[in-house]
Amino acid sequence: MVAQLSVRNDSYIFVNDEIVFVEDYINLEESTTKLYLRNEGQLVQGSGSTGNSGIGELSVQQDGTVNQWSYNYWCSPVGNVDLNSTLNRDFRVNLIDDPLIITPSLIDSQDAVFTTSYNGISSPLTISDSWLWTYVTSSNYSDWEYVGPTGNVKTGLGFTMKGMGTGVFGNQLYEFRGKPNNGDILNTVAPAKWTLVGNPYPSAIDALDLIHDPQNTSSINGVLYYWEQQPGNGSTGSHYIADYVGGYASYTISAGGVESFTKATFITYLENGLPSALPGTISPTTKRARRYIPIGQGFMVRGVANSNLLLSNNHRVYYKESSADSEFFRSSNINSNNSADTYDAEASFYVPEDYKRFRVYVDFNDIYTRELLMNFHATATSGFDYGLEAVSPEGVASDAYWIGENIPYTIQAFNFESSLKIPLVINLNEAKSIRIRISDIQNFDVTQPIYIHDIENGIYLDLRTQDFEINLPQGNYSNRFEVTFEAETLNITEVEINNLNIFQNNNEFELTVLNPTLLDVKGISLYDINGKQVFNYSNLELQNKYRFSTKSLSDGVYVASLDLGNAKVITKKVIVKN
Repeated sequence: MVAQLSVRNDSYIFVNDEIVFVEDYINLEESTTKLYLRNEGQLVQGSGSTGNSGIGELSVQQDGTVNQWSYNYWCSPVGNVDLNSTLNRDFRVNLIDDPLIITPSLIDSQDAVFTTSYNGISSPLTISDSWLWTYVTSSNYSDWEYVGPTGNVKTGLGFTMKGMGTGVFGNQLYEFRGKPNNGDILNTVAPAKWTLVGNPYPSAIDALDLIHDPQNTSSINGVLYYWEQQPGNGSTGSHYIADYVGGYASYTISAGGVESFTKATFITYLENGLPSALPGTISPTTKRARRYIPIGQGFMVRGVANSNLLLSNNHRVYYKESSADSEFFRSSNINSNNSADTYDAEASFYVPEDYKRFRVYVDFNDIYTRELLMNFHATATSGFDYGLEAVSPEGVASDAYWIGENIPYTIQAFNFESSLKIPLVINLNEAKSIRIRISDIQNFDVTQPIYIHDIENGIYLDLRTQDFEINLPQGNYSNRFEVTFEAETLNITEVEINNLNIFQNNNEFELTVLNPTLLDVKGISLYDINGKQVFNYSNLELQNKYRFSTKSLSDGVYVASLDLGNAKVITKKVIVKN
């Protein structure tokens, strides 16, 4: 269908697993006329500017993916049908229906019911009106705006709604009925402020076209932020904000189609990038955002100017949610036959040969993890690279991030050189055990080390061979850690090195340092093979021999780090055998 579409009187069109394309407008004239999209049927409209009309309804369905304690972020594909107008109409949550058995001959539904109870019910569909909120251009948590069942939600704005039941993931089918949204849709954004928006059409949209639309490249930072919340269960579920465990995943895409995504931070991940279950909790899904944004999906954007985010028919595509590059923000479920061409076993995007990348996981007390992504390409600059970098959503008291111009990043990009030194900032609200790991290493030579450099202790540890672990007190470590690709040799003369002897005396259970030329030794630290500090002695008196007991240590390999001041550090491996 490539022309205007009109449905009259008691007629309806049932679209089953197909696309309907209309170049200009759709007229659903009377209230009894219907257009049904089922089984991934979608409606795409072209460049016409007339606008849809009538008071009939488009009906489209989407699954929620959370239980009664967790939020999905939504954006309605339809508006109200209370007025016959060619303009898009505001949405109300009470336009959502409870689907009944759906076949080509039975396509009925009933109005959803609303309750003041905090918990919704699946059947009959009963939505709690306590959790229906939107968020418009702010940076304060207190600025969430309550809309309830009857409040107007501007076209293109997102809204929150909690799911149904006590199952881990929830899987509630919702039916949106109303006037199909069409054409250009604008919503306000502002510098360093957030706006909850989403896909406002009854079709998929292409994140590449959305992010790289000329209107949007000057309005937002090019990142879509998806909310993910750890689901509660019968014993741990809670509606108290203080008990929420969640955060925002970050998605961006380059003009050439290279996708970059980091998961939300709230639970420690295993070495393969999958989440681990914590004692007494339910492990959440590993949710992924993809290039093609499905019907109903809501997300946050962060503005960079006083402007508008544009969504338009130019962003609309027919792409099935069950295909490899699209899914309502939920657990990974790649089922396309050619998905292996795009994603690995953990659903990480394969970059082209002219790119390099790796992921760094920073684990906090083995409880939660911040995932960071580093991209490398010849086009990347020292400044912000739109479509290759993501400003951190932050949101956790203890955090880790890349840094650029004093701005935290979860995704960063550089033109690769082996001499690069990339700061890794760790901010702790209290003393914690930290582990730093690496994953998803792409297009690096197998012989290329990727070091974590502990500047204070002079330790270079190749993350490709082992994880780095250390206990740190409360504080902001903005100048202590960096990722490097070359271990520097220190500016100490050969004579000094030869006259300074560090060795383990296992007969006496001692680490011994011989200093015959009386070099100014400031301090000494000992680390186990994982980088965890075993002891530290500072403010040492000038001596020609130092002895430190190792009797309490377990047998194994350790690294002694001797501080000579002026950023001169000598390290040496020793073997303790008690």
